[in-house]
Amino acid sequence: MPLQRRLPKRGFTNIFSKRYQVVNLDRLAAFKAGDDINAESLHKAGIIRSANAPVKILGNGKLDKALNITADAFSAAAKESIEKAGGKAEVKQS
Repeated sequence: MPLQRRLPKRGFTNIFSKRYQVVNLDRLAAFKAGDDINAESLHKAGIIRSANAPVKILGNGKLDKALNITADAFSAAAKESIEKAGGKAEVKQS
């Protein structure tokens, strides 16, 4: 019997997928209004593990402060909530 039939099938792992560190809007309540938030400031606040890995902001929770946020990706709900509160959501240029 050929080798490929003797070995177990294991599925597929995409080697090109990006693994984001996710941050919900309710975690950003620790910052003051008008702050500039990026990966380094999130890392110093203890919200994410690594300042070098990509960050995605998700729209879970409420945001009532105007914050200037720079991240690798935003969900549509998060971007809308940030702009509704008077802040800016900028996608980081890599």
